[in-house]
Amino acid sequence: MKKNLYRMMLWAWLWMALPIMAVAQVMMFGDTSRTGVPFAKDPHVVNFGGRYLLYFSIPPYKDQPGSGWNIGIAESRDLVNWSKVGEITPAKGADYEKKGLCAPGALVRDGKVHLFYQTYGNGKLDAICHAVSEDGLHFERDVTNPIFRPSGAWTCGRAIDAEVCEFKGKYYLYFATRDADFKIQQVGVAVAPKGTDFSRGEWTQVVDSAVLRPQLPWEKNCIEGASIAVRGSKMYMFYAGAYNNEPQQIGVAMSKDGIHWTRLSDQPFLANGAPGSWNESESGHPHLFTDLDGKTYLFFQGNKTKGKDWYLSQRQVIWKKGRPKFKDE
Repeated sequence: MKKNLYRMMLWAWLWMALPIMAVAQVMMFGDTSRTGVPFAKDPHVVNFGGRYLLYFSIPPYKDQPGSGWNIGIAESRDLVNWSKVGEITPAKGADYEKKGLCAPGALVRDGKVHLFYQTYGNGKLDAICHAVSEDGLHFERDVTNPIFRPSGAWTCGRAIDAEVCEFKGKYYLYFATRDADFKIQQVGVAVAPKGTDFSRGEWTQVVDSAVLRPQLPWEKNCIEGASIAVRGSKMYMFYAGAYNNEPQQIGVAMSKDGIHWTRLSDQPFLANGAPGSWNESESGHPHLFTDLDGKTYLFFQGNKTKGKDWYLSQRQVIWKKGRPKFKDE
């Protein structure tokens, strides 16, 4: 009798605890230091130095509009709970980024974090920059910055949203750019040799055109925020379709050569949330993080206020027959 009573009490406790346990596993991160409300965009994560580091965009200070967009840094041990540990602000003497810098992308190579980011506030002159760090917190700028901006009649010359990854003996730099009329956002690519130091002279624009541009109704006039997962001999690009809060949603495309891409579906892989949900206004700017154990997690930004605040979250992704799906589905 006592044993049965004990079992009943245990099951009752577990039943009550399950909702709490489920909530504890949902990441909802926003930085309040700049505006007083949670505000974090453009996530990118690395596993470095025994912990996870999250790089993200933060807006100008509420009462200092000239302070510009900058990059925040948070750390975690579990990919769910994050604590802010630093910021990357314009470097002294780096006039190219004095108006702002944001949209970080990072990779770990030879025990160092290489950060790729965009300048902000320069219109068509915004470009991709590079910095390196031994601790993941303090970065030394590349003396050749900015390291890349596109050329050709297909682009306005601007480059943002850098994503750098190694694939088949080369480094691929994916970037977003507007067309010559500054209306259509699209993704281009440049490459550098495997032994590159990532400096300006190392990058070669592969094609004189976009490798992915909006075509589907839900993508509207924008594809940006490319994030790459390499799976065997294929690349998978998680990308943002439509401009912020239109709503922006996330799609996936696949490539065997890093240049020619095929969408896996004509529908978003991750749509914006239902009315009233935290990501009603969008689920956007993806980052597909591959951990050291091979597990993959889709980080993304969202809000339900048309951009008055922004949160970052993540969901684990599993792979079935070469296609991604969410583990919790």
